[in-house]
Amino acid sequence: MAKAKTAYVCSECGGEHSKWQGQCAECGVWNSLSEIVLEVATKTVAGGARRGGYAGASDAAKVTRLASIADVADERSATGIGELDRVLGGGLVAGSVVLIGGDPGIGKSTLLLQMLGAIGGRLRSLYVTGEESLAQVAARGRRLGINLDGLEALAETSIERILGEAATSKPEVLIIDSIQTIWTELLTAAPGSVSQVRESAARLVRFAKESGTSVFLVGHVTKEGGIAGPRVLEHMVDAVLYFEGESGSRLRILRAFKNRFGAVNELGVFAMSGKGLKEVPNPSAIFLSAHSQPTPGSAVMVTREGTRPLLVEVQALVDGSALPNPRRVTLGLEQNRLAMLLAVLHRHGGAAVHDQDVFVNVVGGIRVQETAADLPVLLAVLSSFRDRALPDKLVAFGEVGLSGEIRPVPNAEERLREAATHGFRHAIVPKANAPKKSRMGDLEIIGVERLGDALAATAEI
Repeated sequence: MAKAKTAYVCSECGGEHSKWQGQCAECGVWNSLSEIVLEVATKTVAGGARRGGYAGASDAAKVTRLASIADVADERSATGIGELDRVLGGGLVAGSVVLIGGDPGIGKSTLLLQMLGAIGGRLRSLYVTGEESLAQVAARGRRLGINLDGLEALAETSIERILGEAATSKPEVLIIDSIQTIWTELLTAAPGSVSQVRESAARLVRFAKESGTSVFLVGHVTKEGGIAGPRVLEHMVDAVLYFEGESGSRLRILRAFKNRFGAVNELGVFAMSGKGLKEVPNPSAIFLSAHSQPTPGSAVMVTREGTRPLLVEVQALVDGSALPNPRRVTLGLEQNRLAMLLAVLHRHGGAAVHDQDVFVNVVGGIRVQETAADLPVLLAVLSSFRDRALPDKLVAFGEVGLSGEIRPVPNAEERLREAATHGFRHAIVPKANAPKKSRMGDLEIIGVERLGDALAATAEI
């Protein structure tokens, strides 16, 4: 047995240091180093594999030409929940490790239990709970109306005993709820510490790759919204999914921030009910407010999340400010970009809101991270500022440059097709995105090059 050795690991970036210091030299974050014992690196673990390698791997690695490696398609198994399959990239991949994070009570455990119920007897599964008793898990399953026949569960927190039971039962789907409660006997640190979470996750990743089991890890989140534990945890897994949702809202959004087997930023939409999470097959209808008549300060845009175009409503409120520095508040959008867009509106749109408070919100709690929201945001702000509603059944998208030009955005045809499907009659888009035909069914497409052209087009509709 080798002599115990300690190192200090950054909880943000996973960088290792030989001694403690106030600031991480890798990422620059202060007070993020935690002590970790490296003695486990020399110990043999379950299955006879050493830390950092896989059982059955050759001791001498060989250099191989990538062109000589056969193209093997990832075999996927459907989970029975369409929105979850979409976020995962098409279903479960054998040997994959998925990390799911989110606020307490948002529905992480509920979704995974519903997934096991939807899988049924197609795939052998094991649900490991480290926070609840088996009676609590069974009671939740019955409340959700899940058929519990064939579902196996284990109340355990020791990674050695979990892997021993998994080696015996050979599940095809393994759920760990949650990774912060799991600990290994090889370390003396408390469960939930950086060293325990890191080593337990490494053992589970190694088990998934060796056995071909699809592993789901439930992760706690910090007050800042990130997954608790070392940042390196997100680098170790194949996919990182986050549950999002406003407090008090029934809407739940599952977003992929990392996926080695599918598109990132893919979106799944659920609604929480008394029977658990229900899929929302047409989320555009939820993100649009049902106004009886056109309302000032409201504009509709087509955003794109992963492979899905979504119609969302952008609302703006412009009001006189009594403060020397008027407020710029955004929900679902980047605040610094709003300040830049307001300057462009003043310079190239002739609307001065420097003495006004400006509030911008995206309906439904969704976060829009692409520049296609620039044009609808400015249309909504100007509509509220002038107290004049935009034309009914109008949709817009496009990036606005500092010189007032309207720049194109990707996948414009899919966005327009989504708008036409939902009965919109007019679309203001960048001229470079406008198709040759000015109509798509009942949808009239207006291509514009400058911000002034877009403002004039809304007045002419």
